[in-house]
Amino acid sequence: MDYVKEAPPVLRDYLVYMETIMGRSPNTVNEYYLDLRTFFRFLLQKRGLVPSSQPFEEISIDSIDLKLLQNVTKSDILDFLVFAARERPKFHKSQATTFGNDMHARARKISALRGLYKYYCEKVQLIENNPTKGLDTPRSKKELPKYLTLQESLELLDAVDGPYRERDYCIITLFLNCGMRVSELVNIDMQDISDDRLRLLGKGNKERMIYLNQACVNAIEAYLPHRITPKAASRNALFISRLGNRIDVQTVKALVKKYLTAAGLSQKHCSVHKLRHTAATLMYQNGVDVRTLKEVLGHENLDTTMIYTHVVDQNLRDAVEANPLNHVSQRKSPSDDAADDPEK
Repeated sequence: MDYVKEAPPVLRDYLVYMETIMGRSPNTVNEYYLDLRTFFRFLLQKRGLVPSSQPFEEISIDSIDLKLLQNVTKSDILDFLVFAARERPKFHKSQATTFGNDMHARARKISALRGLYKYYCEKVQLIENNPTKGLDTPRSKKELPKYLTLQESLELLDAVDGPYRERDYCIITLFLNCGMRVSELVNIDMQDISDDRLRLLGKGNKERMIYLNQACVNAIEAYLPHRITPKAASRNALFISRLGNRIDVQTVKALVKKYLTAAGLSQKHCSVHKLRHTAATLMYQNGVDVRTLKEVLGHENLDTTMIYTHVVDQNLRDAVEANPLNHVSQRKSPSDDAADDPEK
């Protein structure tokens, strides 16, 4: 899916501005487009501008223009949030999904609409009314990140096998040791590696340099002789799929899930992103200070990294709670029993 080809001009202008001026990644901009497309499909349906029998996913938004944008009200947006909370699939790629976008998904939709109206009201000043003004962002529940223990991480690595074992072992090793995002991993090029250093392209097209420990260096060296001959378009990619293309995000997610299951860890509800949490947690538990961890993970704000300090605090609390003496209290002495019985 490419917003440049699909989006109507009134949305394309804003999305191009996001990518070229604001520096948002193409993946992020495409996600914003999908959220805006969903909103305008809802709006066209709500106002009876498309046949009621037309399936929602087939509604075209080519008719969206500045006039319609000017007529959007705050009530329209609130109705859309109710629709998203009740009727939108929770997991788009799952055949057995439940319904109702979570707080995070609804907050992203608000962010997309807020950005659109900020562009047209403030940047190019083609719209006067901003229906998102004063609209609160849905608050998502703050949860401690899920992660694997050191022993579980070793079990996951031991579970890697099959015809692409060197490649897959290298991928999981990089996740567990470096804490990179899956989007960063699939975009690694051969020239990004220099001895024990690796250049990553993170969110907002921000580059950062991380260092590779010996486990990562060894895994890369073991993988390269087994690297599948790439097609011309993917010749620079480090990780190659069985068809000779740059490996994609969904393939990486699938292989991680496969090995988690093979290691008996599927009940942990872990995922590729949880391996990033695992790396961060293990580093913090073993003495890496939070500001250094922020740079390794590529976080923009220190507050984002601070979640890992709470993880360790919770570990300490859980350790004390798990002590079998937790519920033992002092027995009463005979003198206490006598004091309790007035007849004695």
